[in-house]
Amino acid sequence: MLRARYAPYRLLFKEPSGTSRGVMTYKECYMLQLYDDALPEHVGWGECALFRGLGSDDLPEYEAVLVDACRQVSVKPFEEVLQQLAGWTSIRFGFETAWQELNGWRDYPSRFEDGEHPITINGLVWMGDKATMLRRIEEKLEAGFRCVKLKIGAIDFDAELDLLRMVRSRFSRNEIELRVDANGAFSPAEALGKLEALSRYDLHSIEQPIKAGQWEEMARLCAHTPIPIALDEELVACRQVTPQLTAQLLDAIKPQYIILKPSLTGAFTGSNEWIKAATERGVGWWITSALESNVGLAAIARYTASLCTHSPQGLGTGALYTNNIPSPLVQEGEVLTYNPQGEWQYPSMTWK
Repeated sequence: MLRARYAPYRLLFKEPSGTSRGVMTYKECYMLQLYDDALPEHVGWGECALFRGLGSDDLPEYEAVLVDACRQVSVKPFEEVLQQLAGWTSIRFGFETAWQELNGWRDYPSRFEDGEHPITINGLVWMGDKATMLRRIEEKLEAGFRCVKLKIGAIDFDAELDLLRMVRSRFSRNEIELRVDANGAFSPAEALGKLEALSRYDLHSIEQPIKAGQWEEMARLCAHTPIPIALDEELVACRQVTPQLTAQLLDAIKPQYIILKPSLTGAFTGSNEWIKAATERGVGWWITSALESNVGLAAIARYTASLCTHSPQGLGTGALYTNNIPSPLVQEGEVLTYNPQGEWQYPSMTWK
């Protein structure tokens, strides 16, 4: 008989990490295990990667839903349990990833776990004061990143333009790809003017220039922007991902790109729906992590590798925490790989 259990886990940032939504010093999550009574030593690990203040399933009854899902696993077909979690994206992500590990990732085959499918990633530069952001940019460039993503929208906009000007004075677009993420920081009235100012610096794209939920305003921006726009929080805000919803949103806004955070965009099942709809409409996409531990990050990397993507992905968050779970994941500069000789070192947990 299939069993499930969970344990709360708090991830601690090495240094405060800032976005336009605020500064984070820790992130909560729930570790999940799936196993069969007949083979209790064979365990599939997953991570229910709750994201306070961002995820559409950040609701008071979250843990009660998780408790019930763990109970239902023993009495209902697994697919039926997943269907019941359609509106609880991060819980579904935990169950989907644990199931894939328990079953050898047969639904998403790749050579990533063999160490033969490296993934190119972007370097992430968090918000801070100008001097701090400059230092972080220089560290990423020195580490060999050819694609750098900057969080913007929290400090003085002119100072952010100065940072971009400095980078472009040293590196051309052919040498360094620059992406920026506004996390919805701009107002609709000012957004187009700020996009025009940013366009002087040969940016690859800007993520979510205005807050999610303003489809008409976002459609106007996407139609007139001088910089390709990538939807991020716009997808995260969608509680249940269906073919009808993905078509409706993409047809209404017509973005240049979408960004998929599997733990926040319907798990792998929902992300597949977004990719299908985007591909049919010629909309580009890439995948990023959403501050998961190495358990969730490794699962997203395996999924990403199975899709045979080529552009830099946003999977460089494994070194953010002081207490991340040691794993076979290896990040060297802009490359994320998996060491097949490496070992997971799971901490002791109080399972429920």
